[in-house]
Amino acid sequence: MKHGVSIIGCGRVGTALAVFLARAGYPIAGLASKTVASAENAAALAGTGQVFAHAGDAAQRGKIVFITTPDGAIQEVFETLAAQKQKAFQPETVVFHCSGALSSSLFSKVPDLARGSIHPLQSFAPHEPGQPSPFKGVNISVEGDDLAVVQGTEIIRDLGGISFTIPTQAKTLYHAAAVVASNYLVTIEHFAVELLKEADLSEPRAYEILEPLISGTLANIGRKGTMAALTGPVARGDDKIVAAHLADLEKKRPDYLELYKTLGRHTLKIAEQNNTLDPESQTRLTELLRPGSK
Repeated sequence: MKHGVSIIGCGRVGTALAVFLARAGYPIAGLASKTVASAENAAALAGTGQVFAHAGDAAQRGKIVFITTPDGAIQEVFETLAAQKQKAFQPETVVFHCSGALSSSLFSKVPDLARGSIHPLQSFAPHEPGQPSPFKGVNISVEGDDLAVVQGTEIIRDLGGISFTIPTQAKTLYHAAAVVASNYLVTIEHFAVELLKEADLSEPRAYEILEPLISGTLANIGRKGTMAALTGPVARGDDKIVAAHLADLEKKRPDYLELYKTLGRHTLKIAEQNNTLDPESQTRLTELLRPGSK
């Protein structure tokens, strides 16, 4: 039999958990939020769940408690609940949050409580009836105490997600990796689109031209890994092409000159590890890509 779940914070993630945990057979034991209306909305969408005005009353009903408030409020909510432990938590309760950037270590040690975090590598829209599960087929990290990892892995499986475990101390860099892979990828592609706009192409047309190249590069990374997928003038040691890029950027888009150099220096490190460069090319590229070089 699956344990009852309490959810504190009925925003996008909390509501999605209420809906899809209920469908997976978990009793939704208690719901509370900043406003009673938010908790009532989550209960209506899930078709189940008792709403409480006070978080402690909701938490006390479940053996699994999710604190799905905004990141800045998670610790405060937990500490408020922990201060009223006999009322707020059943014995051997497992407490989770769903922040990507924060680990379970922000939950202070409380006897008889297991602490963990579950983070779907997914963005959440407001739930609408008939919407497919935002958890199904999604990679979802879990970390924390042993009991929390076991329970979290089971929950992820029941939600149809793909679980992977990370050490608690690695949570911040894990989140940084997600930011680089998603947010900074947007920044890099914006850089590329801006350069094509200098060739009198509209932004939609520029992206249309680049999209097959982007997709092909991602496919190569998937097949061969990042090291083997590297191509281009830096990988070939073509310092003349790189010099031409830098000269034109300095004339037409000097705002992107240092970004190009920063990316180039890190690309050069990959090329060096691949042993694709002769010493002379490596030296010339190092000088060209040096911060502030002319």
